[in-house]
This record gives sequence, structure tokens and C-alpha cells, in this order.
Amino acid sequence: METELSRQLGIEHAIFGFTPFPAVAAAISRAGGFGVLGAVRYTAPDDLRRDLDWMQKHVGGMPYGLDVVMPARKVEGVSEADVEAMIPETHRRFVTDTLARHGVPELAEGEASGWRITGWMEQVARSQLDVAFDHPVKLLANALGPPPADVVARAHDHGVLVAALAGSAAHARRHAEAGIDVVVAQGYEAGGHTGEIASMVLTPEVVEAVGPLPVLAAGGIGSGEQIAAGLALGAQGVWLGSLWLTTTEASLGSRALTAKLLAAGSGDTVRSRALTGKPARQLRTAWTDAWDDPAGPGTLPMPLQGLLVAEAVSRIQRYEVGPLLGTPVGQIVGRMNSERSVREVFDDLTRGFERAVDRINRIAGRSAS
Repeated sequence: METELSRQLGIEHAIFGFTPFPAVAAAISRAGGFGVLGAVRYTAPDDLRRDLDWMQKHVGGMPYGLDVVMPARKVEGVSEADVEAMIPETHRRFVTDTLARHGVPELAEGEASGWRITGWMEQVARSQLDVAFDHPVKLLANALGPPPADVVARAHDHGVLVAALAGSAAHARRHAEAGIDVVVAQGYEAGGHTGEIASMVLTPEVVEAVGPLPVLAAGGIGSGEQIAAGLALGAQGVWLGSLWLTTTEASLGSRALTAKLLAAGSGDTVRSRALTGKPARQLRTAWTDAWDDPAGPGTLPMPLQGLLVAEAVSRIQRYEVGPLLGTPVGQIVGRMNSERSVREVFDDLTRGFERAVDRINRIAGRSAS
């Protein structure tokens, strides 16, 4: 699974694995892929520094990257408290009532809420970059399109490639104009924030729109055969995220959530604004149903929604409240039927890729070399 991009980065397989878990990212790099650590949950620079230090010691000398959530447009002088004050009281009551209806306990006195979607904020994202550039990261990816021009320039000054996710060919062209090095064509099937176009249609459109820039195919990919399809469509690699959630190295912190992922089919996800305020594919739950119900108050725009529900999500996860318990995940969840190590996943992906290549060779009348 070598491509021009994989050779440029010095990796064996053109498999880029996005994950919020350092142990998973490190295992992906050790297995011959390219581990990308998601930074959105890190609000304290020291926490990110700790985990990047750990990764540096556990990637076996192989390259890795960081994924941030950074708006291209800078917003001056807006604090988290300023944003919190914009949340309507009706929405706060809706959260309180929904949790009470399902018997979700309060957090213990003094127990802090878990993750908060604050990585989108200018000052938080820039503090993450200050930490990242103190480490030998080889790729900086941004989930909200191209980062500001000065960040792109700073990454290039450090010899770091910059990638940005795109949900349409038009987005991809803008990324190319902004000086991005790699475009991730993320299809409708993907977990988390997605656009409206399926990966089978999106990938070749983006390849044609930004060539010769390398493109990574993303969305609905969880087998070697699907990787081969992505490369056949012109991509120079694949970007996989959901597939790692049920690996043994992942730290979901909830056996109940892992069980829900293993039991879910490809039709058990929904694109909902319930988590962040933007359409994000996740497990369908009573929580997403409540927010998508026309009788409710509706979701708030990003980042208000993420700040509003942060403590509620922490409580749901802390007490493993089954009907409400969910996570961002793509339609590939239907293939995630067992817990395996990252290495076992890679072995399965490479075998499937070989089968697909042999099959195409036979169809084309050529014997496999």
C-alpha cells in the first residue's frame, strides 16, 4: 500500500489513522501507518504536551501527526465565558429535563465535567500548536478546512505538511488555494462532521479538482478492499477514524459504549447537530432523538451547542446511561464486530488489499506478481 505520499512521509502503508487516544495513534504508526492524534479534547497545553511526549517514546521512531479544530477566520476578544453567556435559558432547561427524564445522576461534588468542545477557540488551538511544534510532528490536519494563513506558513517553516478535510470539490479548491499540502476527501458516511456527498462520488471529484495535490479518501472505509477502491479512484491514501474505536488500545472508558458499538449496524447512525451544533454522524440514541425532535428547542450553532451539552455528555458517559449513551462514529460501525488490537486490524486491512488487487488483476487478465 505504498504511494508517493506514503514514501514522502516514510511509512509502509498509506493508512492515516485519526484517533483521540495516544496509545492508538502510536500503535498505528508502529504498525506501518501514520497515527494522527486528535487535539480537540485538550484544553490544557500541559496535557497535550504530556501525551505527545508519551507518543514520541512509543511510536518506535515512526512519524505521526496532530489534528486540530481551528477556524480559518480569526475571532478577536471572545472568551469561553462570553460564549457561555449566549446560551438561552430554554436550552439549559431542555438539557436538565432530558437528563432528569432518564434518571441521569449529578456528578459528585467537586468532580469536574469531562471534555469540553473548546478546541475551536483561537487561543486554545494556538496553544496546542505551540506544543505541537515543540515535537517532531510531520503532519498538521485541520477539521474545519484550512487553518489561518500564518499557521500554514508556520507549519511549513517547521517542515510540517498541512492537511484539511473537505466535503466537496469546491471546499477542496479553496484548500488548495490556501496552500494546503494534503486534502482529505471526507464522505457522507464518515463519523463526526461530514458533508452531503458520499465518498465514492466525492473522492474522484476532489482528486480531479486539486490534482496533483495528494488526496486521502475518508468515510465508510474499514476494509482492505475499500482501501483499494479509494486508491483506484485516485487517492494517495485513506483516512480512517471510526475503525479504531473498538481496538484494544482505545480508551473509551465505558464497556457499555464499546458493547453498543460492537452491536450496532451500519444503519444505526445519524447525522445530528446534538453534539457540536454542526451535522456530525454518531450513534443514534434517545439523546440525538430528543434534539432532533421538532417539538424541542432545536440545537444551537457551533460552539454554543458543544458548550451547552458538555457536562450532560460527561454525566451520561460517567453513569453509562444506556438509552442516551453514544459517540461519533461512521457507518463503518457495522463492520466493527469484535475487539482487536491495532496490529490485528492492520493485518486484516493488508490481507483485504491484497485480495482486491489480485481480483482486479484476474479481471484484467493479468496474474498477480
